[in-house]
Amino acid sequence: MPARRARTGRGWDASPPRSRRSHTTTDTAADRRGSRPGADAAAAPAEPSDPYEVAREICLRQLSFRPRTRAELATALRKRGVADEIATTVLDRYDEVGLIDDAAFSRAWVSSRHHGRGLARRALASELRQRGVDAEVASVALEDLDPDTEAATARSLVERRLRGMGSAPPEMIFRRLVSMLARKGYPAGVAIAAVKDALAERTATSELAAQLDVDELASAELADLAAVDPDATALD
Repeated sequence: MPARRARTGRGWDASPPRSRRSHTTTDTAADRRGSRPGADAAAAPAEPSDPYEVAREICLRQLSFRPRTRAELATALRKRGVADEIATTVLDRYDEVGLIDDAAFSRAWVSSRHHGRGLARRALASELRQRGVDAEVASVALEDLDPDTEAATARSLVERRLRGMGSAPPEMIFRRLVSMLARKGYPAGVAIAAVKDALAERTATSELAAQLDVDELASAELADLAAVDPDATALD
């Protein structure tokens, strides 16, 4: 009788499937790199040894997201442990070539934040100060935002917000609108005038405007604003 051939199918006597990877492939990546001279050095690029180059790379990464003020870049360098004298040299050079321009930054910031968020001069001045912009530089940038433009923006903000407040009590409407403008940095005089004018000119709210004792409300609102922020009550 001819010898019986061993079964090689998937029946009861089938051998367990072999791993497609040999036992040598179970070594860790670190072991494999260790078997090749110089593999570790090739796997990860070395950090620049020149401290000036390190500082420049930090600045360029910061600037790749958005424009930065000199103070913002100086803070980033300090957090990364860059020496002050190295930071000063690099930042001075970036000033020279125009990669840092606090004046241009301030003008763009004022335009963008006023048209995009409706912020007034006082709020914008605070934001520029927080970013380390010199007060004189900020003042020049804020000159682009004249009183007429600021008043027109305040009025537009009030009209847009007023559309969804028709059912609220008159006093609540007045206070909410004035407070909204105050939070955006508008002086009390500008805020109150914008709200009064908007209420008086809208047909749907003309009766509401007539019900308001605006002088009394204005006095109360000024007192409330002064308790939170004395600067908010400036009338100019």
